[in-house]
Amino acid sequence: MIDFELPIDVVALKERTDEFIRNVVMPYEKDARQEYHGPTDELRIELVAKAREAGLLSPHAPKEYGGLGLDHRAMAVVFEAAGYSTLGPLALNIQAPDEGNTNLLHQVATPEQKERWLAPMVRGEMRSVFSMTEPDNGAGSDPSLMKTTARPDGDDYIIEGRKWFITGMPGAGYHIIMAKTLDHEGNDIGATMFMCDADTPGIEQVRMLDTIDSNSPGGHCEVDYKVRIPASQILGELGKGFRYAQVRLGPARLTHCMRWLGAAQRCHDIATDYARTRTAFGKAIIEHEGVGFQLADNKIDLQTSRLVTWHGCWMLDQGEKAQNETSLAKVHCSEALGRVVDRSMQVLGAKGISTDTVIERIYRDIRAFRIYDGPSEVHRWVLSKS
Repeated sequence: MIDFELPIDVVALKERTDEFIRNVVMPYEKDARQEYHGPTDELRIELVAKAREAGLLSPHAPKEYGGLGLDHRAMAVVFEAAGYSTLGPLALNIQAPDEGNTNLLHQVATPEQKERWLAPMVRGEMRSVFSMTEPDNGAGSDPSLMKTTARPDGDDYIIEGRKWFITGMPGAGYHIIMAKTLDHEGNDIGATMFMCDADTPGIEQVRMLDTIDSNSPGGHCEVDYKVRIPASQILGELGKGFRYAQVRLGPARLTHCMRWLGAAQRCHDIATDYARTRTAFGKAIIEHEGVGFQLADNKIDLQTSRLVTWHGCWMLDQGEKAQNETSLAKVHCSEALGRVVDRSMQVLGAKGISTDTVIERIYRDIRAFRIYDGPSEVHRWVLSKS
């Protein structure tokens, strides 16, 4: 039986996070350093320093590297509190792809790799890249289509290929590259993850993609790789990249749900406050069923999203396999929370499509949630097969 009661220390941490987000982070939301392709690294570093000072940095990360070491249930409430601001996840150092890469390295990397790449990322000193998706009928929802190859050459591997929608490349400190791995005879032995510093020769940014969302530093890029990487920089074991991808992506789908819950709750709160004070046809518009029912539907979608997310978190904390649960949560939350934001915009009318409130920004950002980390259709296919 799932216990939904939160420990006292987690409640206190959530309250501290709420206060930090509202008093420290939200005033930055109009900062000019939020550019078309996302916040600048200068802004990120400034916000991270404030979260570090408040004792809230990297709540998801292991304590031995400077994080708070929270379990998934505690992360759910803290991440939601952080997501209440468009800059909250950035400040707490829980923005994708760094948050997912932290979990991956913690579980798979060698001690040397953790000291080199995980520790500075947990401290907020370094950003990262997860490079898997490919253009031109390459790997996407079907990773078996991967075209990027890794060929052995002495004690090294030569990685060649093109990736796209690679988040955060400009300014990142290191890359995790997924490649189809060949043995000395040219046989495919499966995908492997390789790690390399961002200044490794042979990494070329082809172009910056202009996308609907703008919440991650560095935006999304198309990247060419022609790099030589020592075998010591293999992440995990040869040929097990797809298995490690699930180690990363399963929990990351839930943490996306957590963050977007906060953002959708923010939109609902704005819409509710507006509906109480805006009058039309002789009364506050919240008293009109056309508006009141939309806000009621928001509460339903918010609460069910919270429940399916917590259920997935509970399963992970119990050490149970939760692929179906994370797929279910990802589909439900991406669509339900998108509806919450859409209804909130509708309640505000013309004001909702302006930048007078943060709803317009969240509306653009959250739409991508139905696509990344597996579009809804792929997760429905997985659930239907099971």
